[in-house]
Amino acid sequence: MRIDVDNLSFGYDYRTVLKNISFTLQSGDFLVLIGNNGSGKSTLVKCLLGINKVPEGKIYLDGQDIHNFKDWLRVGYVPQKFDDFNYEFPITVNEILNVTKFSKVDNDQKLQLLDRMGILKLQNENINELSGGQLQRVFITRALMNNPKLLILDEPTAGVDQENVIGFYRIVNDLNAEGVTIILVSHDTKGSKTNMSHIMNLDEGRAKYINVCDLDFQEESE
Repeated sequence: MRIDVDNLSFGYDYRTVLKNISFTLQSGDFLVLIGNNGSGKSTLVKCLLGINKVPEGKIYLDGQDIHNFKDWLRVGYVPQKFDDFNYEFPITVNEILNVTKFSKVDNDQKLQLLDRMGILKLQNENINELSGGQLQRVFITRALMNNPKLLILDEPTAGVDQENVIGFYRIVNDLNAEGVTIILVSHDTKGSKTNMSHIMNLDEGRAKYINVCDLDFQEESE
C-alpha cells in the first residue's frame, strides 16, 4: 500500500504535536519510526489509522484521501498494549481469533497462519498462560486475518525475550518481502534486525525522514 503524507500538522487542544510532516512510502517499503517518548509517534500512527481526524488533503492511502478511504480491512494494526482484552477472563487463542471482525480467512487458513507464527500448538491455550513473545504472535496473527497490505506495529518487542524478538523480526521481514508495507515504531534501530528501507526520526513533532543508505543519519540517531 502506498502512503502519501503532505505537510501534516496535528495537535490536541492548544498543543501542536506534529509539525509539517511530509513523506511518501511506496508499496512494499519498510519504515522504522523512532523518537523519544512524547515525540509524536503514537499520534502519527493514529492519524494514519484514521483515529485522529486530520484535514482533507493531508494523508492519502493508495491515492485516496483518508477521508474517502473505505478498505480498512487492508490495514493491520498491532498496538503496544492490548487494552481491549480482559486478561483475567479465561479466553483461548482460538477464541481471540474467532472474534476478529470481518475476517477473510477460513479455518484452514487460520491454522496456516498460526503455524507460520510458530504458535499452532497454542491454539487452545489460555492467553494468561502465554509468554510476552507468544502473546505478541497471537495479535500479529489476528492482524493478518484480513490479508492486510499495510501493517503498523507499535513497539512490538516491548517486554519480549530476545529469542522471540529474533523470531518476530524474521516473520516481519518475510511479510515485507511478500509486498506488505510495514511501519514499525521502535526505540532501537540497531537491534531491530529489519529490512527497513526508511527511518523517520520524530523530534518534538518534527520529522527527519531518510533512506537507510544515509549513514550520517543512522549514526546521528543512535
